[in-house]
Formats: sequence, structure tokens, C-alpha cells
Amino acid sequence: MKNITKFLAVCVLISTSFTSCKNSEEEKKETSTTVETTETEEKTEVKAEVNTVLNANLATEEDLKGLGLSSEIVGQILEQRPFLGMKDLDALLEGENKETLYKKMFVPFNLNTTAEADFKMIPGVGDKMAHEFEEYRPYISVKQFKREIGKYVDESEVQRYLNYVFVPVELNTASEDDIKALPGVGKKMTHEFEEYRPYANLAQFRKEIGKYVDDKELKRLERFVYLKE
Repeated sequence: MKNITKFLAVCVLISTSFTSCKNSEEEKKETSTTVETTETEEKTEVKAEVNTVLNANLATEEDLKGLGLSSEIVGQILEQRPFLGMKDLDALLEGENKETLYKKMFVPFNLNTTAEADFKMIPGVGDKMAHEFEEYRPYISVKQFKREIGKYVDESEVQRYLNYVFVPVELNTASEDDIKALPGVGKKMTHEFEEYRPYANLAQFRKEIGKYVDDKELKRLERFVYLKE
């Protein structure tokens, strides 16, 4: 009888131990899943935050009105664009709360030609960072910008800056990734840029790319490219 009692006690102990281990494993899985979900949500939030700056040359009328701009200002923006520089838009917005507005809308700066002082129009960019933007010129690619400016700020901040700046590309040698990094240039237009290489001159670029976009968009795109002499 004692042997049977002992056997039953051992069985109960093993069963309890197994149940405890199982529960522990399930708790670990739940914790792991929660951590992964949280990390994914945080990354999504960062990405969403980075992508909230509208390009004033591409924003729709509805987008612009959503910023709280008057119908009059929205009409002027639509009529006068493409803006070939941020200063043109800035002059139009006299009287507006620019500090708040530029967190939501901007015309990207050419990293290689913009005056150092003008970089300070970018929200969160002061004297020191404006100097660093200028320090590493000429930029030959967005990767170079990320690498150099990444010495001073974290990755999410570098990504935020990319809403406000661009690196012009050499039409005949730029990589696909560098072309796609240009404001408002997607996969299809990148293919068209590459399709007509080599370009003999910018007149050829205007002729070929003008088959796909109107004059205003062509004028905007031309700002992003150059040809080596």
C-alpha cells in the first residue's frame, strides 16, 4: 500500500512540474510576442512620424487645406508651383505660423547648393547641424548624407531630415536607389530616367521625360538632375 501511495505521489509531483513548465513556457512566449508586437508598433509609429511632412509641390488641394491653410493661400500654392526653392514658398507664407507649418509641409533643399543659413528653416536644425549639413559637401549620394550626419544624430532623426533635403543625381551614372530617393520619384519614373541613357544634354532629358509628365512636373524633376561636363 505504501508503494502505491509513493507511486501516486510521484505521479502528482511529475504532473505538477510539467504543468508548471508548460505555463512558464507559455508565459515566455506571451512575453516574447508582446515585446515583438511593441517593437513593431514603435517602428511603425516612427515610420509614420517620419513620413508626415508633405512636399508642397506634390500635395493635393485636400492635403493643403488639412494643414489649416486658408482657401486663398491654398489657391496661390497650387497656382505658383512648382516651387524651385523653399524660399519661394516661404515668401508666400508670410503671416503664417511657419514654425508649426514646416513640420508638416516643405520644399526639399538641394544639399549641395543651399546656403548654410537656410538649412535652419528645417524644424529642429540649429547652427551646429546646419554647419554639419554644409561641412560634407559635395554629397554624391543619399547614402553619404546618412553616413556623415548619422555621426551626430540617431537613425530616426536622419530619416526625418530626408523629408527636407535631397542630393541631385548625375543622370548617366546615378544608381537606381539614388534616383528613387529623389522627392516624388518612384519606381516607374526611375525606370524612365534610366531607359534613355546616355543623355547627351538636358534638352534630351526634357524631350524624353516630357513624354510622361506635364511641363510643371518636368520643371520640378529637372531640378534634381545634372550632367557631367
